[in-house]
Amino acid sequence: MTVSAHPLKGIVLVALATLTFAAADVLTKHLTMRHPVAVVVAVRYLVNLGLLVLFLYPRLGAGLWRVRRRGLVFLRGICLALASLTMGLALRLMPVGETVAIVYLSPFAVMLLAVPLLGEKVTRWGWIWAVTGFAGVLLILRPGGGLDPYGVAFALMNAALATGYHLLTRLLAGSETTAAMLFQTALVGSVFFCLGALGSLDQLDIAAADYGWMAVLGALATAGHFLFTAAYREAPASLLAPVNYLHLVWAAGLGWLIFGHMPDAPSLAGMALVCASGVALALVAKRRS
Repeated sequence: MTVSAHPLKGIVLVALATLTFAAADVLTKHLTMRHPVAVVVAVRYLVNLGLLVLFLYPRLGAGLWRVRRRGLVFLRGICLALASLTMGLALRLMPVGETVAIVYLSPFAVMLLAVPLLGEKVTRWGWIWAVTGFAGVLLILRPGGGLDPYGVAFALMNAALATGYHLLTRLLAGSETTAAMLFQTALVGSVFFCLGALGSLDQLDIAAADYGWMAVLGALATAGHFLFTAAYREAPASLLAPVNYLHLVWAAGLGWLIFGHMPDAPSLAGMALVCASGVALALVAKRRS
């Protein structure tokens, strides 16, 4: 990927991407509290798949879906599909801000697992900031925090699945195109959730407006990925990585605005620790590079 020298433009695009994903989280919570998770996410993936075909197939043709390491690409798609399922179940039971903060365990886990699996190295400061991030999550998960235990379990499962997804993405980045990986994950997710939704079809009572919101959810997810792709063409990853943690800020703010949930002081402190340690890790990586 060719990177042009427009760092401010790249930062703005990542900020917009994280806002888009936070809006998708809020919309997911709204819809999954009213309808089966599989149905909501199936429509989202189908819209995502349709938009990819509409915008990319005329330019890429069969290159849109052609991959070399089909088994690993399929496994990556399954990881993301299961992560989408657990995220929907977690958001159904927990506030948006806390859920997203727990899910941000994944970047720390990716960093730690990349040492034995991918041969990468972690500095002393890297370990210190990783421990700080885990401490922030523990503050959010503390006993008496009032979070639903099943919701916490689903959020932790999501973090584990997202870790696998990101490690596979790193592994496949050298052999597969971004467009093909986007298409294959959308295809796997569409098939997975359409099959999962079959058992709920006889119980469905969804208004046309909610189908519209599900379509908007798919459009938001697609737009977020395109914004990220555009951002990384404008500025290096080392500069943009810290900006990703705006997702936590957007998620907490939109959760308060839409659902009226304000995290308590210890949870806010934990979210701040997760955000600060993630930014610090990204800056450490930038210095090393």
